[in-house]
Amino acid sequence: MGQGPLRSTAGGNLPSELGRFIGRGGELAELGRLLESSRLVTVTGVGGVGKSRLVLAAARAAAEGARQRHRDGVWLAELATVRDPALLELALAEALELTDHTTRPPRTVLAEHLAGRRLLLVLDGFEQLVEECAGLVRELLRRCPGLHVLAAGRRPLALDGELAFPLAPPVPEEALALLTERACAADPAFEVTADNRAALVELCARLDGIPLALELAAGRLRTLSPAQVLARLEDRFALLTGGARGGLARHRALRTAIGWSHELCTPAERLLWARLSVFAGPFDLDAVEYVCAGPDLPVDEVLDLVGELLAQSLLVREETPAGVRFRMLETVRMYGAGWLESLGDAGRLRRRHRDWYVGLVTWCELDWFSPRQQEVAALVEVELPNVRLALECCLDEPDEAHLGQYLAGTLWFAWAGCGRLTEGRHWLERSLEPVDQAVEYESSRLKALWVLGYVAALQGDAAASMSALYECRDGAAQSGNPVAAAYAVHRMGCLALVSDDMARARELLGSALEQYRAAGELNSNVLMCQVELGMALAFLGDLPGALALCGEVREICEERGERWTKSYALYVLAYAALDAGRTREARRLLTECVAVNHLFHDLVGLVLALELLALVTVAEGNAAEAAVLQGAAEPMWGGVGLQLFGSGYFNAPRLMCRERAGELLGAERYAAYEAEGRELSREALVGRALSDPQERGGGVLRRTGRAGGGPRGSRRSTRAAADQP
Repeated sequence: MGQGPLRSTAGGNLPSELGRFIGRGGELAELGRLLESSRLVTVTGVGGVGKSRLVLAAARAAAEGARQRHRDGVWLAELATVRDPALLELALAEALELTDHTTRPPRTVLAEHLAGRRLLLVLDGFEQLVEECAGLVRELLRRCPGLHVLAAGRRPLALDGELAFPLAPPVPEEALALLTERACAADPAFEVTADNRAALVELCARLDGIPLALELAAGRLRTLSPAQVLARLEDRFALLTGGARGGLARHRALRTAIGWSHELCTPAERLLWARLSVFAGPFDLDAVEYVCAGPDLPVDEVLDLVGELLAQSLLVREETPAGVRFRMLETVRMYGAGWLESLGDAGRLRRRHRDWYVGLVTWCELDWFSPRQQEVAALVEVELPNVRLALECCLDEPDEAHLGQYLAGTLWFAWAGCGRLTEGRHWLERSLEPVDQAVEYESSRLKALWVLGYVAALQGDAAASMSALYECRDGAAQSGNPVAAAYAVHRMGCLALVSDDMARARELLGSALEQYRAAGELNSNVLMCQVELGMALAFLGDLPGALALCGEVREICEERGERWTKSYALYVLAYAALDAGRTREARRLLTECVAVNHLFHDLVGLVLALELLALVTVAEGNAAEAAVLQGAAEPMWGGVGLQLFGSGYFNAPRLMCRERAGELLGAERYAAYEAEGRELSREALVGRALSDPQERGGGVLRRTGRAGGGPRGSRRSTRAAADQP
């Protein structure tokens, strides 16, 4: 089983300000006034003029000063690395930290999520998808009256009601302050003096005050005096403009500054700059060394060259959950990409980039079954823009479709374990589009098929799941691939489990487990098969059998350091403990389960654990707290995709908790506590679930003794619960 990211949905996701925001006081105040009078404001201007910094500053001001207008937070969606129009809506959902694994169109999910909320959505870097972005923003604004949008781009979205805010470069005083600030950052000994001030002022004027151009020039002030920088820049302006010293077009001023920086780089630095343009989003040094090094760029020189590009503000260093990464500003990247094309080396570099990320994903799949699971999850999230680019590279070439199938299938742990079912299905279905493919690549196609069947099953799309799994099973039989056959049977059993066909689930999962063992296969999928078989046995009344299977999984997981599958084994063990009246043991198992599910953003595992924990809580005599937990867990089902709300087996704890807590509290008080739970953010809910409920005050109704046993022991259950063996 397993699904996707669980994050807090309150407050927003604005990044912290890494550098001091200099000047722009008037523009910031005016932008704030426009946001008060319009639901859509777009800051426009040439690349490098400071649009992103200004809108982020305005967004932070709005988050602080307009809490009531934007009570559901201020959220940033960075779209510069999104190139496939099909991923635009997913990128917005991800930025909003919105979890949904159903088969509903992402646009519908976005609109429904935003319909009752009051928030500010910040869109940055949409130029490559302007038409698609305009259509999406138009629909969301129409359907979501509490939504406000602040966008930054080189052109407006051209929508009715949009207020465009053309951003000019800073005034001379602010430009000089910015240049000085950045020069001091590059060289702490730098200072403005009577001797260099005139050259600095002229330098700002020559660069038309464009912030990115000034930052590039500031990087040169480490080694050149302001007069030397100005003299070199004057030569380049004369070359480009025929000696004209009049007002230059701002795009020419920026391109001149970037081109001048390019010319001042050494040949090796220029070559690395061009090759780095194949990356999307952040990248690490290992990737740079593999993709960019060669006979003309020795690998042992790459680190020093990266340091030089950083010093010249051509690269940005940033800390991520996966460690230190580098990023190239989009304007700088585009300049480098043009040079790479002119060198005739773009195709080869894209293939090297693809090969690196195919290898990285292969390593991640292997390392998922290890103590490094959490690191793998963080790594995939950081590297996702480059992984998408690698997928595009594979799928754009018909002769390399098998690589796309391999990559999309190998990412099963990211789709199912890290909450990206909708995106995973997009890539899997694209990779499986009809194409002539050599027989030797059949294993890649079979892997993509069983992963598609797995993803569709988790989305509750039984028809699509069975179609893919039957095709995988038949193809595995024809090609003699026992491992692919085992995966197909396993996922058929998983589909039967969530469809309440426990007898068939027991048969299929048992058969798959035997096939896995015969093939010598052992990983998180195999252990999950054993846990799912344990679930089926538990629901059928064979608790000793379930305990034996899940106890063994727990031991293997602890030996291997695997935590994701272990959390599901803990759920079954807690189910059995509660049924036996061992509520303290059940609570201990479930709190560990909740912590792991939350860590891995696994929504299905989390909601199942919380509902069982609510039943444990009422069995402990704390009906009010149980009602709060139940109320908080219930809305999660809307985004799950699995049709477990209609399951007599998985649904039993929820129904029994409602019945027992309702009897103790009365309908009115139960409803009040349940409503309190629905107002909790997920972070608050998890914190509450992990705390000791006996320490809670506030009028909580307590009752000693056991409240009717576990999920199979209700005295007066609903029909669904009564159907349990």
